[in-house]
Amino acid sequence: MHEPERLPIPWPEPAATVPEPEPQTPPPARSGHAAWLIPLLAGMLGALVAVAVVLVAGIGRSTEPGTDRITEIVRTEIVTPENVTVDTQAAAVARLVTPSVVRVELFTGATLVGSGSGVVIDADRGYIATNEHVVKTNSTVGIVLSDGRRYDGRVLGVDKLTDLAVVEIEADGLIEIERGSTEDLEVGDTAIVVGNPLGLLGGPTVTVGVLSAFDRLVEGDTSSENLYGMVQTDAPFTRGSSGGALVDAAGRLIGITTAVGVSDLGPEGLGFATPVEVMNRVTADIISNGASEHAFLGIVGQTQLAAQADGGRAPVGVLVSDLVAESSAAASGIEIGDIITTVHGRQVNTMEGLISALRRFGPGDEVEVFVQRGSETLAVTMELGVRAEDL
Repeated sequence: MHEPERLPIPWPEPAATVPEPEPQTPPPARSGHAAWLIPLLAGMLGALVAVAVVLVAGIGRSTEPGTDRITEIVRTEIVTPENVTVDTQAAAVARLVTPSVVRVELFTGATLVGSGSGVVIDADRGYIATNEHVVKTNSTVGIVLSDGRRYDGRVLGVDKLTDLAVVEIEADGLIEIERGSTEDLEVGDTAIVVGNPLGLLGGPTVTVGVLSAFDRLVEGDTSSENLYGMVQTDAPFTRGSSGGALVDAAGRLIGITTAVGVSDLGPEGLGFATPVEVMNRVTADIISNGASEHAFLGIVGQTQLAAQADGGRAPVGVLVSDLVAESSAAASGIEIGDIITTVHGRQVNTMEGLISALRRFGPGDEVEVFVQRGSETLAVTMELGVRAEDL
């Protein structure tokens, strides 16, 4: 498939090393630009009974001479969906997710040279998902759990096409993150990021925002480094957060934080995460085989624009301009001139959207593809092939 060129949006490198503080050195001043902090001891979401609190204040009259006081009884509200605030929601999610997020440390010899983040995806076998650009070419890395425990980690494998990697550690008491889905989420839904920005000591950082967009294209230095189908959020994250968790309002993993938007003015408050559906497939391949293969449809195509009643033009699918011989598409009966509109239930309007849809499948997966051929809509079932590494 032909992949269009785009302007680059860089993704953050692992955070530079933050040296351990000297004994008795007071902690650094907190950042002055933080708008608010998520309370660590906010009200529990599952509280279902009222709690009485007795407050004593010298504003009333008692029966004892020379004293003035009144006892006031104040009852808390029962937590319901109507009175749950973002603060209480985020605090509960933070308690749930933070134990599943780790710091990934990179060493040159015995020297710590940088760090990123990772997410525990299998507690029993000690598997941690992170970004390929975090571990780079290292075969071993250091893993620091949220409670401060440290372990040597072995890199099981990496996938540069999706910027994902899996690290294995041997540790007891790991807490596996619950996985969610991006399929039923909407723009504007709550998004929470948990990671280890800037290698800060003291455990993961939690930030809150919304889901800003789906199916974004993030360009690398070359077209082979482009990332497709990314989830965009305004929940802040920066260097060292790469490989961390993007979760929904219930604390379920919906993405691995991977890239940030940067202009000539600096960071622009745009963060991008690899969707959990892609992570599930790629990490399963790496755990089983040490690497991940990717699906290949076998077309050369471009976004098809169609005239609209008001005189405008809108993308309506992918025009097949050529077929790769002996590919899945050619064998299935797809023809040059067909317009691909749907892949396995996912609507496809653009070439980027087609690539995003295919990222969720692997070689050998059977998919149903709908094409428009003239005035006819045809359903074509095919078994996807293997994408060559040089494509």
